[in-house]
Amino acid sequence: MNSKTKTTENIKRMTAIAVFAALAYVIHFVHIPVAFLNLDFKDVIMTIAGMYFGPSAAAVLAFLVPILEYPTSETGPYGLIMNILSSGAFVIVASVIYKFKKTLSGAIIALCSATLSMVAVMMLANLFITPYYMHVTQAEVVALIPTLLLPFNAVKAVLNAALTLCLYKPISKVLKKSGFGRKEGENAETTDKKQNMMRSLLVWAVGGAIAIAAFCIIFFVLGGKIAFN
Repeated sequence: MNSKTKTTENIKRMTAIAVFAALAYVIHFVHIPVAFLNLDFKDVIMTIAGMYFGPSAAAVLAFLVPILEYPTSETGPYGLIMNILSSGAFVIVASVIYKFKKTLSGAIIALCSATLSMVAVMMLANLFITPYYMHVTQAEVVALIPTLLLPFNAVKAVLNAALTLCLYKPISKVLKKSGFGRKEGENAETTDKKQNMMRSLLVWAVGGAIAIAAFCIIFFVLGGKIAFN
């Protein structure tokens, strides 16, 4: 690849990442308030970009999007830190693992790992940051873990993972057709149309079932804590 082609590819890559950042920022306004928390889907957009363009893009988005949100956020610097930790734990972990195994099974492993990582990070973050933000004791935060914090973060992570699983392939195909090709050295899957169709149906069935289950948990388990505006 000559220098001119490389420069063109870098410009296209940065443009695409900027578009994903803008989309993630807009999507964060569509959320479900649960107690003092917000269930949003911006991590889906950032994870798709990270899995397609690589961990460096994921890291940029995980920091950039929360910073874009900050001026309109009501949670101040504590919310900014929590957003960066939450998105970073999910988006970066998923993109790093998927980088080394670009298959359906690799995507599932990456998203499951991202889910566990985000939940673990947010439990620790809530223990040490939420007391300052909510002006409560750490013991009061601990009491919220089994009834609110753990189910909320688990549902949020699982729902984002399911939506990412469903949307990644269609969006990646659009990116390829638009000229945003893969980096050299990627293990492209060479399957026929029938196999691709069956795989897509399987992904949508699994992802859809997980998403429906997550929504059921939101409304039947956390329903009493949802604050409809």
